[in-house]
Amino acid sequence: MQQAESKVSTSLLAKLMEVSPASITAMVKKLARRNLVTYRPYHGVKLTEPGHKIALEVIRHHRLVELYLKEALGVPWDQVHKEADKWEHVLSEDLENRIDTILGHPHFDPHGAPIPSAAGELSTTPKMTLLELAPGNSSTVVEVNDHDPEMLRHLSGLGIGLNTEVTVEQIEPFDGPLTLNVANRQHSISRLVARNIFVADNSAA
Repeated sequence: MQQAESKVSTSLLAKLMEVSPASITAMVKKLARRNLVTYRPYHGVKLTEPGHKIALEVIRHHRLVELYLKEALGVPWDQVHKEADKWEHVLSEDLENRIDTILGHPHFDPHGAPIPSAAGELSTTPKMTLLELAPGNSSTVVEVNDHDPEMLRHLSGLGIGLNTEVTVEQIEPFDGPLTLNVANRQHSISRLVARNIFVADNSAA
């Protein structure tokens, strides 16, 4: 997520939320009146400290629900994001605590993204995109971007998920695909997909 001091344009927000720029501007102005964001036309939007705190809580709800749906109910990882969107704003503090306890106070969601603690702290893992892993090297998948359910289903079909060990055998030049070895089987994926897969950065150890 964006840090409290980071700015984002209203046009990018409109694109990410799939609404019109005018709708985003109206929403941002309402948030600014509640001191949750600061906003100046053509200068972007950034969270205030109270806004940052609320954002972390919503993210905590969302990612806890995702993990609960997967671990307790067996919902596939490509479906939990959409379902969690419906829960994140209505989850009570009591239910949040119960889910957190049942799951053993987890630090990461089903896609490897960090779950903020009740105090707003985030666990970190040294990582890099699969595209940054040099040919001939191996590493373990620690996070996958959850924005595209179809991509998640595709990766599942290739046997790629969290904690999967992958080896980059070859990266074709001129924006060509990557050849991977996964469980002694070769697979080809695009650079776009590779940018959305994060593996452990062993050089940071």
